[in-house]
Order: sequence, then C-alpha cells, then structure tokens
Amino acid sequence: MSQFSRIGLIGRLDNDRAKYTVRRLIEFLETCDVKVYIDEQTGQLINVDRDFEGVSKVAMPELGANSDLAIVVGGDGSLLSGARDLVEYNVPILGINRGRLGFLTDIVPDDIEQKITEVLTGEYVQEQRFMLDMRVERCGETVCRGDALNDVVLHPGEFIRMLEFELYVDKHFVTSQRSDGMIVSTPTGSTAYALSGGGPIMHPKLDAIGLVPMNPHTLSSRPMVVPGGSLIEIVVGEGNSAIPQVTCDGQTHDTVQGGDKVIITKKPQTLQLIHPVNHNFYERCRSKLGWGGHLLERS
Repeated sequence: MSQFSRIGLIGRLDNDRAKYTVRRLIEFLETCDVKVYIDEQTGQLINVDRDFEGVSKVAMPELGANSDLAIVVGGDGSLLSGARDLVEYNVPILGINRGRLGFLTDIVPDDIEQKITEVLTGEYVQEQRFMLDMRVERCGETVCRGDALNDVVLHPGEFIRMLEFELYVDKHFVTSQRSDGMIVSTPTGSTAYALSGGGPIMHPKLDAIGLVPMNPHTLSSRPMVVPGGSLIEIVVGEGNSAIPQVTCDGQTHDTVQGGDKVIITKKPQTLQLIHPVNHNFYERCRSKLGWGGHLLERS
C-alpha cells in the first residue's frame, strides 16, 4: 500500500537526459496505482497530453494543493525553486538529480524504480528544513518580498564595487561594513554560496543562521552564526555608487536603494524533505565536497 497516492512532478528540462528521466518516471508511476500531476511547463516540454492520458497537467498552485508528495527532477536549483513554490502547501519534496552537484537531490537516475518504490512503501527519511523570509522596506513601506531555502544575498549587482551597509541582529547594532555584500544563509545553504564565501558548514538540524561577509575591506570581519529565530536587518548605505541587489537562492533579484532596510527572518512554514533510508549528511559532504575517506582500517 502506497504511503503517497497523489504525486506531483516538477522538472527543469534543459537537456534530453532530463526529459528522458521525467518520461521514465511517469511510465513507472503509472504502474504504481497513484494519481500523477505535472506542472504546466514540464508537461508541455515532454508532450504529456499526447503521450500520457492519465497525467493531469496543472498550474503550480493546483499541483501543490492536490499532491501529497512532489518529485523534482533536475539539480539543486530545480529543488530550490520547487521549495519556494510548494512550501506553503506543506508538500514533502523528493529530488532526482539531473544536475551537477546534487546536494539536495538524492536519487540518481539509475535508481529511480528501486528508490521510488521504497519511498512509496514507507521506506524513507523525512526531515524539516527552515527557510528565510525577506522583505525590503523603503521609508517604512515594503517594496518587495522573497523567500529562500539556501540564502538571501545583498550584492552590488552588475558593478564590481564595494557596498556600504550596517548590520543589526535583534535590533542590536553589530557592525558597519564595506564589502562586496553579505550572505545570509540557512543551514541548508551553508554548503552552497556561503561555503564559497568562507562560511561554516552547518548541520541541517541546527536552528541557526549564518552571516557571511563577501570580501570585506576589513580583514577582521569574519562569518558569524546567530540563533535561527533572529531578526536580521541590513541597512543599505546612502553613498553606494553601485546599484545593489538582493537575491534569494540566486534565482530572484530585487534592486535596492540607499537607506533601504533588508529584513530577514525565519519563515513560519518549514520545508519537508524526503530522503532515501541510507541518506547521511556527512557522507554527502565527503562525496560532494571531495573530503578524504578512512586513513586507518576499521575492525
């Protein structure tokens, strides 16, 4: 008996291999006595109306409202996008990797049938990942909003120039800074852009947020880790010659001005991630980041 009866499919199908994987997944799910929904863009790319009569092509809100499991085919970027679309529906997400690194997308294409069968029969690990809410205030009014599973980044946009800004945590002034910007990262995002900026790797179960300055002018500026419930405010300086932007997960971009306040908090809803039973965070770090294995024989 399947643990999930309504499956939503999302894919970033920028190559033939990814399209093949989605079609193969649908063919397998048709044998599993489940209802399959597919988002409109993915369904159009694989001609789902022509080739799969039992699959419903729907808009993303309808997919979220009707699915009790969402499967994302693509890379980590595809899962990040799917997470932002589906988090409000509390739909668990499972990833099939057709990208490069695959930190969040666990299943390799060769294992689709075996791993999906295990998940449908209840053999899986489920964990919660918190996300970030971001809003930009200008003269006391909210001018844009966003959310992120990995990170919210203030950066200079198209210009390679330093930014000036002030950082506050829970209304306490922390520092003024001249740098290329600031990465505000969840534990999930600590192995992404924040890691490239010299930030610490945080275990996904930690209730913490990383603050990673990007190429700070003052060498004493170092990454910080603050409690996950913190209120983080970044006040953009008035004298910046660049046109700063705020980016969520590297996928949404909003332009900010001097005097704007970037406000970041933990999102009330959490993302439910599904992993195969053999999922191990430390093994993931070793395999994806090229860490060394055992030096000594184990008895």
